[in-house]
Amino acid sequence: MSVNALYTDLSGYYDLMCVDINYQAQSNAIHRLHQIFGNGGTTHLDLACGTGPHVRHFIDFGYTSSGLDINQPMLDIAANRCPEAHFSLQDMSTFEVSEPLDLITCFLYSIHYNDSIAKLSACIASAHKALKACGVFYFNVVDKQRINNDLFVKHTARQAEDTFTFRSGWHYSGQGEKQSLRLSIEKANANTTQVWNDEHSMVAVSFGELTALLEPYFEVHVFEHNYETITPWDNVSGNAIFVCVKR
Repeated sequence: MSVNALYTDLSGYYDLMCVDINYQAQSNAIHRLHQIFGNGGTTHLDLACGTGPHVRHFIDFGYTSSGLDINQPMLDIAANRCPEAHFSLQDMSTFEVSEPLDLITCFLYSIHYNDSIAKLSACIASAHKALKACGVFYFNVVDKQRINNDLFVKHTARQAEDTFTFRSGWHYSGQGEKQSLRLSIEKANANTTQVWNDEHSMVAVSFGELTALLEPYFEVHVFEHNYETITPWDNVSGNAIFVCVKR
């Protein structure tokens, strides 16, 4: 099953799958970073916005926010959540905007959905083109050289009579520009159990390689993957927040 087919089928369960994510803390942190590194503007685009929870928070901060995704059912939910925002069905590797922006975000490691170095490079170029002078491109990312294939996260949630169990983990073979996100979703009730398994192809990149791709376009700042404090990356951890200021 393809990535888009899986998410189309489960778009109604997506927020349940992400119920343990602290969207408020993530949005607050990037809002603070934008106040430090940004140009003072408040026009915002969220790449791979899904059902729009981050867009909702940025609107509440006072931004003029918009979102894009490749999945129309997700965008339909986002439009109901954020009727003030504009949402578009676009691929983030080749997206276009009608007016230049102050801030572009890409949360939840979604930058990796650019599933090759060529697509990732195109996304970086598209973000640079879409930003105003001194605009900021934010995303979080995992370093391929620091992935532990044995680690995964799991949580359980209930909806009506159903119990959902979600599992996900990164996998990297140790070479090349492809890694994957392995996902398992189990839906169980008193009568039946359904299971979806999928492996999403994603781009694999080291922080060094990523910085080299970004530096022709951006001044690059790397921070620890901690949404409670603003701390420079320790050069050890495998997850980081990239804050990229347009040159």
